[in-house]
Amino acid sequence: MLTTTRIRLWLTSALSVLCMAPAPPTGDAVIRAKAGPSEMVITTTARLAGAIHSLTWNGREFIDSFDHGRQLQSALNLDWDGHLFDECFNPTEAGSRDDGDGPRSSSKLLELHAEGPELRTTTQMAFWLAPGEESGGHLALNRTVLSNHLLSKRVHIGYKDLPHAIEYEVAFTLPKDEPHQAAVFEALTGYMPVAFSRFWTFDPKDGTLAPLSDGPGEQRLPVVLATAEGSHAMGIYAPGFEGAGYGRFRFEAAKVNKWNCVFRVRDSKGLRPGPYQYRMFVAVGTLDNVRETLLRLRTEQRPVNSSPPPQ
Repeated sequence: MLTTTRIRLWLTSALSVLCMAPAPPTGDAVIRAKAGPSEMVITTTARLAGAIHSLTWNGREFIDSFDHGRQLQSALNLDWDGHLFDECFNPTEAGSRDDGDGPRSSSKLLELHAEGPELRTTTQMAFWLAPGEESGGHLALNRTVLSNHLLSKRVHIGYKDLPHAIEYEVAFTLPKDEPHQAAVFEALTGYMPVAFSRFWTFDPKDGTLAPLSDGPGEQRLPVVLATAEGSHAMGIYAPGFEGAGYGRFRFEAAKVNKWNCVFRVRDSKGLRPGPYQYRMFVAVGTLDNVRETLLRLRTEQRPVNSSPPPQ
């Protein structure tokens, strides 16, 4: 039988353990660094489970953050029992489709560290579709809202002597108890305001920019989106990963434009569980700043500990 004294001691001990446990991260963070005439400022929010809500430079916002899909963020699409449909098994960093423009995310932020120009997060991603929902006429293949897939990222404004470069590293962790044969890693995507209306490709061979059609879809050259006058631009490049696909999309009805960097991996014997790591660079500045930054980055090699090029 518990005495009053023993109950008090047990409660005191339990409260002490709770007080020592670290508080969960809120998701609200800011990193910044000087890039030419202005600071580059990146903001995350609790609403998006630590995904990047805002990137500003020289008086302009570069991200059109609306629901829980239109951010600077990462996602992946996987097969299930050999079936691979768009969005039907789609862990997404910022949250799910049903989160809409609401204040909460179905994804779960596990870690967040932000200091100076660097941000690091780990997120347990939610599936974009809830069980029973459809996309493109196909039912969701997941049976829960919260997935067992982790997304870790490291974001650093500035790289070596390139202040307009953002080093962006991601690691997707596939769980051991899920059999998959195919994965489409959207290592990074950026949804941008309609003012970024000009689409360009960057050719690493000669450093030139060339106009790019609306597409939509992927092609092999890094993509740059810029304002009409070229005063503000953003480009994406994954040097060393020859198998990367670079997409561009114009959504006129939603009044938003998008780019992405995609890696495809397939193995009929089953994908190995564990981390799949990719390093990319996001270049931000004027169109000339972006072109010069991407040109300087073309000699960068794929890190030794990164995933092999997709098959």
